Amino acid sequence: MPVRIISLIASATEIVCALGFEKYLVGRSHECDFPESVRKLPVCTEPKFNTEGTSLEIDQRVKAILRGGFLEVGATAVLPVSEEALSVYRVHTKVLKELKPDIIVTQSQCEVCAVSLKDVERAVCDMIDSRPKIVSLEPNALSDVWKDIHLVAEALGAPDRGKELVHQFQKRMDEISTRVRLLSQHPTVALIEWIEPLMAAGNWMPELVELAGGKNLFGEAGKHSPWMEWQDLVDQNPDVMIVAPCGFDIKRSLKDLPVLQKKPEWGRLRAVRNNQVYVVDGNQYFNRPGPRVVESLEILAEILYPKIFHFGHEGKSWQRL
Repeated sequence: MPVRIISLIASATEIVCALGFEKYLVGRSHECDFPESVRKLPVCTEPKFNTEGTSLEIDQRVKAILRGGFLEVGATAVLPVSEEALSVYRVHTKVLKELKPDIIVTQSQCEVCAVSLKDVERAVCDMIDSRPKIVSLEPNALSDVWKDIHLVAEALGAPDRGKELVHQFQKRMDEISTRVRLLSQHPTVALIEWIEPLMAAGNWMPELVELAGGKNLFGEAGKHSPWMEWQDLVDQNPDVMIVAPCGFDIKRSLKDLPVLQKKPEWGRLRAVRNNQVYVVDGNQYFNRPGPRVVESLEILAEILYPKIFHFGHEGKSWQRL
């Protein structure tokens, strides 16, 4: 009997498709957009906040919801947020019921990045006619990305496909890391995940920097992305700065970059002086813990060692500022 799958996280949708089960997908999240063909599927989620505006405005809206439904306006004034508190995304329970899924793939790694496990469990409680299996992914580190691929493959009854897929990805990444280990110079790298307030990249991304032959300055492998101060960046003075805001493509990221460029110390940063500041598509690559972590590593390798690596990502997935 064919299985009916709903994926509520973009990286999981890519995993399902990479495993060869795209034809069994019957629903997706509002963020699932790759491969392009999944866009035709019914959308089962939506954000509770306005996703337009500056990175600071978006950050304030999300924090207001997570704080309990109140938005700070000034030193003492607050405004109530009309939507229910403590959950950033809404699951369309009615759509889930109509689609009658056998499997729902979600995540428990980050309540800000995508629909959370508790959101899905609440929605499934209302589904009397169907008892779908919930597969929850938790990609904190690179090893967890491989575990999640295995987990989805197991749930779909195709464990061997999962093993082969992970083997292929690891082989491609090993080929890059092996080559850079032989190099004598390894630049220091600041990988930025949010512009205002400033946040460094964490989780699996510090590992990608190291595998690409860089010395990661901020963020710790396996731990959530940390907030940082501008002075931290000035003090560390990285050789290379890579801007990859979560959920932003290159064009969207460029709109917010003046926030950093207007800082008085900007022009004195080593990366700026040496023309080593880059903007990448964080939404499609770095922030998605799925099959395209491999392409994310390729992008980093191209940026850090352009005379050695040429994967064809420049101008499409990254550009020099």
